[in-house]
Amino acid sequence: MGFMDGSTGKRLERVDLSGAMLRHVDLRNARFEQVTLTGTRMRGVELGHVTIDGDIEDLVINGVDVAPYVYAELDRRYPDRAKMRPTDPDGFRTAWDILERLWDGTVNRARSLPPELLHESVDGEWSFVQTLRHLLFATDAWVRRVILGDPHPWDALDLPFDGMGDVPGVPWDRAVRPELDKVLALRKDRMATVRRYVDELTVDRLDAHTTPVPDPGWPGPDSYPVRECLLIVLNEEWQHRLYAERDLDALEDTTSASRPT
Repeated sequence: MGFMDGSTGKRLERVDLSGAMLRHVDLRNARFEQVTLTGTRMRGVELGHVTIDGDIEDLVINGVDVAPYVYAELDRRYPDRAKMRPTDPDGFRTAWDILERLWDGTVNRARSLPPELLHESVDGEWSFVQTLRHLLFATDAWVRRVILGDPHPWDALDLPFDGMGDVPGVPWDRAVRPELDKVLALRKDRMATVRRYVDELTVDRLDAHTTPVPDPGWPGPDSYPVRECLLIVLNEEWQHRLYAERDLDALEDTTSASRPT
């Protein structure tokens, strides 16, 4: 593949560059979102003042696999993080206890801000309300649809991930601005669904595979390990709360800066 373009500020969306060769390319201040770099090889790279957030494994820098160091440091910073990788039913119940407690604190923190700020994007990320809406989608997809077998679990406020594309029957309204309490009522219902399921979780259920749901939706009609479905939900809840806390920091700074001195 050959690609030459001397312009700056180029915007590329939904472009397949797999197998591309990029040579003598200036990517300073570039932004990558929803990008897959699996199998990428970089040589002669100048990398400084770079921020990477994502699912990282087998990341070798100058001959050293740094991913284990990254994960060990994250576990050190967040002692509850290791509990998001449970192996038995009691571990899943403990993980959900932790998430309920942490999210209660995050929601209380968000309520201290002016309601309109909870619809504001920080650095192009989802707003606080959009983050909660995405977690509705995650629970509906992996618990209500895949595990519990509901072919149409969606609420109109569910927000899929940006890279999903249009899927028949799955709502996707990024622009709607519902009140926080309306979204929280849905969240309470969905979290209660997970609570009931993990409270009744047994080893046999945890080791089972789901029955495929043939109706159109996401994820597709397949059989999934229950364990993996629950781990996905735990990861979504954990990671998006951290993102929400990060963005609340920025919103609080904005609020403080706007107050008269």
